[in-house]
Amino acid sequence: MIQPEKIIIADDHPLFRQALLNTLKAKLTQTQWVEAQTIAELEQQLSENSESDLLLLDLNIPGAHGFNTLIHVRNHFPQIPVVIVSAHEDQDTIAKAIEFGAAGFIPKSTSVEIIYQAIVQVLMGDIWLPESFQMNASNEEHAEIAERVASLTQQQYRILMMFAQGMLNKQIAYDLNVSEATIKAHATAIFRKLNVRNRTQAVIAISQLDIHDSTITE
Repeated sequence: MIQPEKIIIADDHPLFRQALLNTLKAKLTQTQWVEAQTIAELEQQLSENSESDLLLLDLNIPGAHGFNTLIHVRNHFPQIPVVIVSAHEDQDTIAKAIEFGAAGFIPKSTSVEIIYQAIVQVLMGDIWLPESFQMNASNEEHAEIAERVASLTQQQYRILMMFAQGMLNKQIAYDLNVSEATIKAHATAIFRKLNVRNRTQAVIAISQLDIHDSTITE
């Protein structure tokens, strides 16, 4: 296998991230590794490293809001395969990850050697799933909201995630260094694309793509 030039790893658990990196760096000696611990850092790294060969994404990275980040990345950076590396190992979570465009799903309980093999398989163009996973009939109940989230621009998506954090328009405007009127204009566009009337309905809509804590296995 030709070694990938660059891989982004988005995970906020330093011990897991460093253990994974230490092993993978020994095997992929020519690969440059780019790290992100939050969604803001991930967005910046994606913009600066859009030629990356792979993204390893933790579904619970701060600000991710379930599958929304996966959907967003697959829409705006379709050239980068995304492998989910997650503590969630239930069948429904794995199925939805694949449905929303992931090229693989690696439970965090997986040995590092198997993680390496999974990465190699995805880089060769295949999809990697845990042996315990059994693909059922596709569940399309969230397909419509996923499609609507995917239609958002990067700035609209960023603002929507800030809505989900409960931030006020004034706070968002300050953080993004734009006017409050600009935020209101973006909000109007977001509501239209999501087919909702206000920010509360918008947050409720995207919550359909959340992951329930009860599925965590570690």
